[in-house]
Amino acid sequence: MSANGTPMLELEGINTYYGQIHILQDENIVVNEGELVCLLGGNASGKSTTLKTILGLVRPRTGTVRLAGEDVTQLPTAHRIKRGLAIVPENRRLFGPMTVLENLEMGAYLRPKADLKAEFERVYELFPLLYERRTQLAGTMSGGEQQMVAMGRALMSQPKMLLMDEPSMGLAPILVEKSFEIIKHVNESGVGMLVVEQNANVSLSIADRGYVLSTGRVVLEGKAADLLQNEELRKAYLGR
Repeated sequence: MSANGTPMLELEGINTYYGQIHILQDENIVVNEGELVCLLGGNASGKSTTLKTILGLVRPRTGTVRLAGEDVTQLPTAHRIKRGLAIVPENRRLFGPMTVLENLEMGAYLRPKADLKAEFERVYELFPLLYERRTQLAGTMSGGEQQMVAMGRALMSQPKMLLMDEPSMGLAPILVEKSFEIIKHVNESGVGMLVVEQNANVSLSIADRGYVLSTGRVVLEGKAADLLQNEELRKAYLGR
């Protein structure tokens, strides 16, 4: 979905430290309403710290985090979730001994039970398989199916901004493309998304814009189509 230019998520001048180690250095990232933005980088580039900073698990020493225009830099994670933030974590992190239905319910734990009918309908419309498998234990599903459950669980909270942490990790190559088709489909339903990935080729192919992190700094940013053609990026991340 093309963005309307209204910022939903903003990181401005973020400097994050672990002890004396300067991890994120003057990081600036914007995701507009309805936009799909990917954050690329290798290991130890600062991608995970960026997500933790957005979620409030790590507080920056300087800089500002805004969600829907509100300064949430010093506010707890629960407040950010209530304001419309959700995450599909790395390796999906489902409750394996619980059913698909129970996992989806966990995604809406901050919301009154009476309000969930529309969310279930929306998730089942996006992922018909989840309705068919709603009584199946999540831990017995394939990687691709678990990805659907994880995304459905996040959508149950009615997010305005969905963070995705390495959605291709642990998936067979044939499932990676399918997973990103689902991500694009969810984005087209109106949810703004920040997709954190090492797989530059696939993520840029569905994104509106992208940022590239290297040792805690944004070293490249621009429209996804332009980044795909960037010679520096192609050599570093696309292997050609």
